[in-house]
Amino acid sequence: MPRLSDVIAELDALWPPERAEQWDAVGTVAGYPDAEVSRVLFAVDPVQEIVDEAVRLGADLLVTHHPLYLRGTTTVAAGHFKGRVVHDLIKNDIALHVAHTNADTADPGVSDALAGALDLRVVRPLVPDDSDPSGRRGLGRVCELDHPLTLRDFAEHAAKRLPATAQGIRVAGNPDALVRTVAVSGGSGDSLFDAVRATGADAFLTADLRHHPVSEATQGSPLGLVDAAHWATEWPWCELAAAQLDEISDRHGWDLRVHVSKTVTDPWTAHAASTTTAGAPN
Repeated sequence: MPRLSDVIAELDALWPPERAEQWDAVGTVAGYPDAEVSRVLFAVDPVQEIVDEAVRLGADLLVTHHPLYLRGTTTVAAGHFKGRVVHDLIKNDIALHVAHTNADTADPGVSDALAGALDLRVVRPLVPDDSDPSGRRGLGRVCELDHPLTLRDFAEHAAKRLPATAQGIRVAGNPDALVRTVAVSGGSGDSLFDAVRATGADAFLTADLRHHPVSEATQGSPLGLVDAAHWATEWPWCELAAAQLDEISDRHGWDLRVHVSKTVTDPWTAHAASTTTAGAPN
């Protein structure tokens, strides 16, 4: 069996930590470098439900997309849920490794996995990484559909292909407009509207879209917006990353058992459609 340090070296080659944004917190959070690893679990969020799943599974390593302590901390006391996560990881000899913005811009990365889940053909990065001479790394992806769809039909296609969440899929723009090219970005994407418009894409699928940026982006513009749940747009990366580690394991003869959590950790748990018209009493 490989040591944790061996596995982490391969993960760092896939998603070099130096390519993470300066504000990010990536890398190994817990774990002994010399500990043996036989079972690995991939998930989006390092929350208690995922740690409990890792314990039940007998995992030696948990790899998540989101950091546990993005803004740092001065304590890991178990009186807070993040402290309990740390305690449970250590108590059960489970290492935690994070690949966040360094996985977002990788080739392949988070948005490649999102495009693959939607059966989209990737053309190029939405925001290219200037340090990549091949032009393949970067944030988001510009994609093409094999056959044009209306914005409504594309949103329904996304709803069928992405994991189900309470939010579902929201659409802004003309539902009957034809969509041939789509920009995608896993996670929060409303800071990328200028880059999306510059590509001439017909639609942009991302998450966490807010009222004012959406209102401004659709005024006088044919751009269609498709807003999925943050967790749902990033979960496909877990399957991609697991497949990458499986290939590495086979190459080295490690015989790792690699799993992907299907636990929905999107924080929204229910959705109620409004039936009241504007200005009318309930």
